[in-house]
Amino acid sequence: MSDLTAASRTGKDTADFWFDPLCPWCWITSRWILEVTKVRDIDARFHVMSLAVLNEDKEIPEQYRRMLDGAMGPVRVLAAASAKYGEHVLGPLYTEIGTRFHNHGRMKERFTDPSVIPAVLAESLEAVGLDRDLVAAAGSEEHDAAVRASHKAGIELVGEEVGTPVIAHPAGAASEVIDGSREQLVDARDYEGIAHVIERWRAGAIVAPTVRL
Repeated sequence: MSDLTAASRTGKDTADFWFDPLCPWCWITSRWILEVTKVRDIDARFHVMSLAVLNEDKEIPEQYRRMLDGAMGPVRVLAAASAKYGEHVLGPLYTEIGTRFHNHGRMKERFTDPSVIPAVLAESLEAVGLDRDLVAAAGSEEHDAAVRASHKAGIELVGEEVGTPVIAHPAGAASEVIDGSREQLVDARDYEGIAHVIERWRAGAIVAPTVRL
């Protein structure tokens, strides 16, 4: 990972977006940021982070701990794909995984059918034109160091007491997005509103923007 929050090859500013594909709130926010790129002069660049790593040493409810069972698998596969093809594949691969998990409702199925996660990962790899066999990385620790390094790069920008996503821009970093000037939440469907918040963030008008769901 290099040149974080720098101008992209297109000359646009870059918003770096750290995600865990299991998180539904992160998924919603990722769709927001992609819509913002359509209406503002900004690119989105994706990086993995891990809810399993974030919570490994924390006291959390047992129900949530059970929800995190197997959470390393998807981020390991994403890291393996990034290592083989380059970090640019993370966005498209995340879109395929997230669409199946969250839009198609297969996330809920994983609690009764453990084959759902590897099936979703294999389908998603194939849909992006990547090696389907990378799904084997889900059960390997080979890419854990890369996952942890990427997670650390994002979480150090905002601190440990946050969730996913983390969004970083040359003007700063946040784990949530709110129009701090009006103390008003931005509607999930209001892409122009979100873009306005990011624009104010870039201009320094919002010191610590906080996407709140």
